[in-house]
Amino acid sequence: MNLTEYVRILARRGWIMVILAIIAGGTAFVLTRQQDPVYRATQVAVIEPSRADLGLASATERLLNSQVIIIDSLSIAQQIVDDLELPLTAGELKGMATIAADQFRLVIRIDIESGNPNMAFDIAAAWGRELQEYRDEANSDARREDRIFARLPEPPTVAQIAPRPRIFGIAGGILGLLVGGVIIFVLEYLESSVVRRREDLERTLDMPVLASIPVSDG
Repeated sequence: MNLTEYVRILARRGWIMVILAIIAGGTAFVLTRQQDPVYRATQVAVIEPSRADLGLASATERLLNSQVIIIDSLSIAQQIVDDLELPLTAGELKGMATIAADQFRLVIRIDIESGNPNMAFDIAAAWGRELQEYRDEANSDARREDRIFARLPEPPTVAQIAPRPRIFGIAGGILGLLVGGVIIFVLEYLESSVVRRREDLERTLDMPVLASIPVSDG
């Protein structure tokens, strides 16, 4: 089929694609909006040595992995649960947290399914304070020039990461268009052997029709 045939098919059956796109996109949008929101709070802590020394900087970088293990522990999670009086167990809270080392930073992420974004903010801020307190305690036993500090340059940032009704609605609409397109061309394939118009006969025989007998009114 040439481009003209495709245009003719879409003009004749394109409504199928439009209806399926509206149904699929609308359904995805509505169902997604009914889900509980998931908020992510991110607290960044800068690990800073007390002096600009290459050896101390290297030691600080190696120290980061051990800091992740210590901070991402059940004991710290339990302390936060107690301090904030959260309706969670330490294991549940730990499962919501992701703590990773990034050069001279520790990034603390809290993903929580709650209607209150302030809860995610409070937990991330509390986790940052626990890191600071741990470093302050460790520094109390270290020489001044060997101390390593945890700085919190700014409060946690909070963003809703799920659900995304618009994205799912658009994806559903695109899927509806694709499914509608498949249905249209399946219907055309099934009806390709049915001759209703002069163009159908020419396409089937690959020959021009020179004349036709008009339908008699009698």
